[in-house]
Amino acid sequence: MVDETIAGAAGVQESGRPVSGDRSGRALLAIAVLAVVLAITALFSLTWGASDASALGLVRSWLFGATPGNEALSMRDSVIVYDIRLPRIVMGMLVGAALAVSGAVMQGLFRNPLADPGLVGVSAGAGLGAVSVIVLGATVLAPLTALLGSYALPFAAFGGGLLTTIILYNVATRQGRTSIATMLLAGIALGAMAMALTGVLVYIADDRQLRDLTFWQLGSLAGATWLKIAGAGPIIILALATTPFMAKGLNALALGEATASHLGVPVQRLKYVAIVAVSAAIGASVAVSGGIGFVGIVVPHLLRLAIGPDNRYLLPASALLGACLLLLADAVSRTIVAPAELPIGIVTAAVGGPFFLWILLRKRGVVDL
Repeated sequence: MVDETIAGAAGVQESGRPVSGDRSGRALLAIAVLAVVLAITALFSLTWGASDASALGLVRSWLFGATPGNEALSMRDSVIVYDIRLPRIVMGMLVGAALAVSGAVMQGLFRNPLADPGLVGVSAGAGLGAVSVIVLGATVLAPLTALLGSYALPFAAFGGGLLTTIILYNVATRQGRTSIATMLLAGIALGAMAMALTGVLVYIADDRQLRDLTFWQLGSLAGATWLKIAGAGPIIILALATTPFMAKGLNALALGEATASHLGVPVQRLKYVAIVAVSAAIGASVAVSGGIGFVGIVVPHLLRLAIGPDNRYLLPASALLGACLLLLADAVSRTIVAPAELPIGIVTAAVGGPFFLWILLRKRGVVDL
């Protein structure tokens, strides 16, 4: 009976009206389709780029041998595919899934579809931690970088995101109720403070660090390497692995914290686990890809319109669609101005900005679906 009530909490839309019909079948079909689309998108990303290197050509050379006189070309294709494109694809899938799922979890935690790590300052806090290691890693933070090695950057970003999320939640929540207006305003304030401190670090950075930071702050997968994936990948995967266990609790939170507690949901523990998981995923993502916005708000909202708000299906679907979206944005960013590369954060902002305005207008009742 308790499980039925918790699952039923997912049958209420943000407007408070019940969802017509059972969408579980549609949700399972959507997850299967998204898995296939992700595989196709990954193959497309592997073969598409400014270079004419082709994964299919590489496979053909394996099966039938390199064409005489083209051995160097086959070696070049191998380097481009394995050492440049494949790490970008793996990192893009990890970061896209992390951003989308983190957005879905935060929206469930705050019970509002406008909550997003980028909008409420969590990404800025994670960025501050990462920039601190980049600029001060050889001086003030040398003991930390010596102790953690390649994990120093994602660890610092995780710490910055975690601290920002904890402050945000404590400021916005009073007597078990979270004020969305307070959350957004506090998020803007915390983001501004983090950006101010980041600006100080950028000011004292040297020329080499400035070049890295400028491109990194706009968001990019250009620096993807297997070493960075080894550092951030396990953190992201571990954070994502905890989210399915939050699904029923997040569904129950849609009825309010008091009701969820009466239904047997350990609300406080759920909050702590969700905050740590989001901070870890966002921190590790920001550390390796910089600031990529709007994925966390666009993906969950689209999926809620399509398959409903049940987090049992929303969270895995968000991971798949987030990965697809970021891979497509990366393909656009590295081909639209080829042979140069456009920061991926510009592409996602160009799509996410108008979409966010549309959500706000819809909430005001201006846009009629």
